[in-house]
Amino acid sequence: AAAATARWPGPVCELDLYAGSAEPSKMSRFVDKLPFFDRRASPMEEADDIPRSGLLHLHGGHHHYQHHHQPQTTLMAPEPSPPTTKQSSSTLAQLLKRVNEARSDASSPNSSPSHYTIELGASMPGSTGSESDHTSLTGVGDGTLLPFVLKFTDLTYSVKQRKKGPCLPSLPFRRGDAEPEAPRMKTLLDNISGEAREGEIMAVLGASGSGKSTLIDALANRIRKESLHGSVTLNGESMDNNLLKVISAYVMQDDLLYPMLTVEETLMFSAEFRLPRSLPTKEKKKRVQALIDQLGLRNAANTIIGDEGHRGVSGGERRRVSIGVDIIHDPIVLFLDEPTSGLDSTSAFMVVKVLQRIAQSGSVVVMSIHQPSYRILGLLDRLLFLSRGQTVYYGPPGSLSSFFSDFGKPIHDNENPTEFALDLVRELETMPNGACDLVEHNKSWQKRMGPKMKHADDGNGGKPSLSLQEAISASISRGKLVSGETDGNVTVPSPSSAPASAVAKFANPFWIEMGVLTRRAFLNTKRTPEIFVIRLGAVLITGFILATIFWRLDDSPKGVEERLGFFAIAMSTMFYTCSDALPVFLNERYIFLRETAYNAYRRSSYVLSHTIVGFPSLIVLSLAFAVTTFFAVGLAGGAEGFFFFVAIVLASFWAGSGFATFLSGVVTNVQLGFPVVVSTLAYFLLFSGFFINRDRIPKYWLWFHYASLVKYPYEAVMINEFSDPGRCFVRGVQMFDNTPLSVLPAAIKVRVLRAMSSSLGINIGTATCITTGPDFLKQQAVTDLTKWDCLWITVAWGFLFRILF
Repeated sequence: AAAATARWPGPVCELDLYAGSAEPSKMSRFVDKLPFFDRRASPMEEADDIPRSGLLHLHGGHHHYQHHHQPQTTLMAPEPSPPTTKQSSSTLAQLLKRVNEARSDASSPNSSPSHYTIELGASMPGSTGSESDHTSLTGVGDGTLLPFVLKFTDLTYSVKQRKKGPCLPSLPFRRGDAEPEAPRMKTLLDNISGEAREGEIMAVLGASGSGKSTLIDALANRIRKESLHGSVTLNGESMDNNLLKVISAYVMQDDLLYPMLTVEETLMFSAEFRLPRSLPTKEKKKRVQALIDQLGLRNAANTIIGDEGHRGVSGGERRRVSIGVDIIHDPIVLFLDEPTSGLDSTSAFMVVKVLQRIAQSGSVVVMSIHQPSYRILGLLDRLLFLSRGQTVYYGPPGSLSSFFSDFGKPIHDNENPTEFALDLVRELETMPNGACDLVEHNKSWQKRMGPKMKHADDGNGGKPSLSLQEAISASISRGKLVSGETDGNVTVPSPSSAPASAVAKFANPFWIEMGVLTRRAFLNTKRTPEIFVIRLGAVLITGFILATIFWRLDDSPKGVEERLGFFAIAMSTMFYTCSDALPVFLNERYIFLRETAYNAYRRSSYVLSHTIVGFPSLIVLSLAFAVTTFFAVGLAGGAEGFFFFVAIVLASFWAGSGFATFLSGVVTNVQLGFPVVVSTLAYFLLFSGFFINRDRIPKYWLWFHYASLVKYPYEAVMINEFSDPGRCFVRGVQMFDNTPLSVLPAAIKVRVLRAMSSSLGINIGTATCITTGPDFLKQQAVTDLTKWDCLWITVAWGFLFRILF
C-alpha cells in the first residue's frame, strides 16, 4: 500500500473483507464506498458507465481490484504472481469467467471472504481535467505506462506502376527526344515509424495521395505481409491476424449501411453479430442504448438511415452510426479512414469528440483526417504528417509552432497550424526536391526533441509495463466486450511461445448468425415491397401474354410446334426474370465485405439466410405463372402434371436466381452484370435443344448443351406433356401437314394414303395414329433423361451456383 501510494497521488484504501479481521477504520471506509459497488448490477453496465482504467489481478484465491476515477488513468504494473499461478495458461474466456464470479461473489451477502485493493484517483468520473492533469495521466513523469502501445517501425510499401501512354507510341526523331521511362515501382510508404497509445487519438494527415489511407490499411493488416516491409506490434508483440480481427475494428471512409433500417435497428443487429451469445439480449440492448447516447444519436434513434429515394438521418449522424456499427463490441484498437470526410465543421467536431470518448474508455484510436479545424486539433494527441509516403512531422499538435519555426517557416498568429503545414507541404512538393528538406528536418528534430516528448518508461528498457496477454486480460476484466472471448478458446500469444492459433474467429455459432441475418434481410424485404410487387407484375403480365397467344392448343402437328415454342419461351422467361436478383447483392456488396472482413459472420450464413428469405417469393411467383398459363394453354397431365409444372417452374426460378447471384459475386457493377446475364442466357437457350436437336449439335459444342440451364427445364416440361403413349398428335392425312402436300384437296390425300397402305401392306386410314407423344420425344432427341432427373438437376444447379457464389 505504501508503494502504491508513492506511485499514485490519489487516496488508496486497502479493504480486508475477511470476517473478523477488518479494522474499524477500514470497515467504515468500505461502507462509505458500498454504493460504488451496488450501482453496478452487471458487467455490461460497468462497460458503459465505469471509465475503464482499472486493472484486476488474480492471485490464487485473492482478488486485487484497482480502479481509478480519471478517464485516462494509467494502469500500474501488476504485482508478481506466486510461482504456482500461470496466467499465460488461462484463456481470456476463463479470465472473464473468474472476473464475473468475483463480481457476483462481492455482491452476494453469503459470499466467501475476499481481499480487495481499491485505488481511487483524485478526480471524479467524467471530469476533463487540465492539461497538466492530462500529462500526468498519460504517464509523463510518474513512471507508469498505458497498457496498450501500438508501435510501427520502418513501414515501407511499394506497388508496381502501370505503363501509361498510347498502345502504339510514336518513335522519336532523335534519340534525345525519348522521354525517360518512369520507375516500375512506386513507393507509397517510405520508412514510416511512430506509435499510438491507449487513451489517445493519433491522426494521420496529408494531402490527397500522400499515403494516409495506405498507412491505416497497413496498421490494420489490410495489406499483404509479403508486400509490406517493417513491423507493427502491440505491446512489443506481433499480432496474429485472427487476434487482430477480434480486438480491433476498421471504419471505412464510405458509410455502408442498409438504408431502410433505423439507427437503433442497425446498431442492434451489429450487437447481435459482434457480441457473444453468452451475453443476454437484455444486456445487448443496454449496450446499444448506451452507445446511442455516447454517439449523440438519441433524437435519431428511430429514424431510418435513408438513401437517395428515402429521407433519413443527416450526414453527420450517418457517419456516427457507421462508427457505432464497428465499435459495438468495444474494440481495443480502432482504425478510421477519414471519418470526417464530407461533413460540416460542427458534425466533424462531434464525430472526433465521440472518438475522444472512445479513446478515453480504454482504446487505441488511429485515424486519418484531411484538414482538421481548430476545435478538432484540440482533441488530437499525436499528429503524423505525410508527404508522398514520407514523414514530414510526428509529434503532439502543440509542438507544430516550434517545429516550423525551427525550420525557418514560423506559423503566423491566428492561423490554423494544420492548414499552414498542409499549404507548406503542397508548396514544397512542387519544387524539384519535393519535401525532402522538411523530411530531413523532421529526422534531426526528432533526434533533438524526441526524448523530451516521449512517455517516461518504467525501467524496462522502454518496453510496455504489461505484456499483450496481460493488457488484454486487464481490458476484459474492466468490462471490455472483446468479440468472441467467451467461446472458451481465445488465447493470446506470449513472448515465450508461438502465436496462438486457437482464436475464436466468430462471436456466435452458425445458427445464431443465420437467424440474425434472416431477420435483417426479411426486415429489408418487408420495407421495400415494391421490388416484389414489380417482379410479381412482370410474371403475371408475361403469363397473361403467353396464355392469350397460345390459347387452347390442339393436338395437331401445328399444335405440337406451338407447344414447343411456348415451352422454350416460358422456361427461358423464368431465367430472364431472375436477372433482377443481380443488383440485390451488388447494392450490398461492400456492406458484406466490410462485415465479413472482421468476422462479424460467416459467408455461408449470409448466403443461406438470403436464400431462406428469397425462397417464399419464388414459390408465389411459380404458382402465379403456372395458374396463369397451364390451364389456359391446355397442357396435359391433370393435377399431377400441374403440380410438376409448378415444381419445374420453381426449380427454374431457383436455378436462375442462383445464377444471377453467382454473377453478382463475380462482376462489380450492374452495367457490366446485365450484359453478361442476358448474353449467357441467350447462349443457354440456343443450346437447349429447341433450335437444334441434341443429336444434330456438333461434338465440339455438345458440352455447352449439357451446361445449359434452359435444357433441363425445357426437356422436363416436354416429357411432362408428351410422355403419354395413348395420346396421338398426328392422324391419317395430318401427316401431310407442314409439307408441300398440305395444299392438296382432302380427297387426293385420302387416295395417297390408300396407295401407301397397299404398298406397305399396312392399313393407314384417316383416323390411324401416325405419331404418339413418345414418338415425338424421340424425334426431338429427348430420350436420355426422365422428367424427374431434369427436375433434380435443375435444383442442383441452384445449389451449385450458390456454393460458387
